[in-house]
Amino acid sequence: MLKHILVPLDGSKFAEDALKYASEILAPEGKLTLVCAVMIPEVPVYGAYSSLTIPDFDITDSELLPQAKEYLQKVAAALGKADLNIDYEVKLGDPATVIVGIAEKAQVDAIVMSSHGRSGIGRLLFGSVTNKVIGARVCPVMIVPSKEETAAS
Repeated sequence: MLKHILVPLDGSKFAEDALKYASEILAPEGKLTLVCAVMIPEVPVYGAYSSLTIPDFDITDSELLPQAKEYLQKVAAALGKADLNIDYEVKLGDPATVIVGIAEKAQVDAIVMSSHGRSGIGRLLFGSVTNKVIGARVCPVMIVPSKEETAAS
């Protein structure tokens, strides 16, 4: 049994599937850290360069970060067991970088995460957060495969 597990969540049912597996390998009175990475949305800049975009920090600070925090609070409340210590963290940035950074800082025993199962163009366009996290070699990573094909595949 592991004492501290990190579970990255993105608001999808696929990501939440990892919670079941994490709770099964977590020691009694273990610690579960839920993480949500918020990417900065980009907005188009109209003018001479129609394909130019810039980061929209205002919407991130005022809407996305509080929404992500509220989401993790709800997930933590739904998991709430007396013997389970649940922590959550919302950070701005690339999901893989955020996950790896928090895993290193918290010195977790393992990361349990879902793979959205993208392949082909979807994987090329969106990259693979899972592959980047595994490649960082911070700690063992348990991958929970998606049971359904996503629309982006």
